[in-house]
Amino acid sequence: MEKVLEASGLRKGEEYVVQSSHTREDGTRALPDVILHLPEGRSLVIDSKVSLVAYEEFAVTENESERAAAGKRHMESIRGHIKGLSGKNYQTLYSLNSLAFVLLFVPIEPAFMLAVASDRDLFMDAWDRNVLLVSPSTLLFVVRTVAHLWRQEAQSRNAQDIAKRGAVLYDKFVGFVEDMHSLGTRLKQAQGAYEDAHGKLTSGRGNLVGQAQKLRQLGVKPSKFLAPVLVDGAYESDELPLAFEVDAAELPKNANGRSLGDLP
Repeated sequence: MEKVLEASGLRKGEEYVVQSSHTREDGTRALPDVILHLPEGRSLVIDSKVSLVAYEEFAVTENESERAAAGKRHMESIRGHIKGLSGKNYQTLYSLNSLAFVLLFVPIEPAFMLAVASDRDLFMDAWDRNVLLVSPSTLLFVVRTVAHLWRQEAQSRNAQDIAKRGAVLYDKFVGFVEDMHSLGTRLKQAQGAYEDAHGKLTSGRGNLVGQAQKLRQLGVKPSKFLAPVLVDGAYESDELPLAFEVDAAELPKNANGRSLGDLP
């Protein structure tokens, strides 16, 4: 049975567990062979304790009367196991949210076929007792269906996760755009403040660069000097320096030939 489960792609300890102990409502313990987990928290119990002693006798004997007797015992054995399995009520376990029926696994395909072919009421009688007879081939179909349900469940969870992550990403993007807009506004404000400060420094009458240069012309001896481009720009927007040197030879002369620089 575990080979069939493994062939379906289901994982032991994840989608199915083997011989896990559970408690009934009356406090008694139960030990199902396999519990097959389904999506949405549901489970399906599989039992594999069916006896095949009578079937082995049926398969090896060559005497027809003995074969018929062994076949009858095989039927009685399976019916007895169905009755006993139905009485265990695995589907009503206190700690297990199981479906309303239990799978009875017959591990040999010919043994299963012999039972359902010899007693046409066997299958439905078992179903009336909430027991579903399965062979290796039918069990494989069931567990592959369960595996498909798990894949669908995983895809659904992935789609939900994508939707959640998309919503979070969009919210983050909106916040980022708002922050960028706020940053642009602050940069414009900073640019305006810089231009105001720079104007006070280099432009207009009484700008700071011009005032500093006048102090130098009045005799202050600094160890460092302002850049000529900065100074020239400051002078263009301010009055001329308080003192400047002029070559006397270039000054105009009066009628007596005396330079204006020689006048008292």
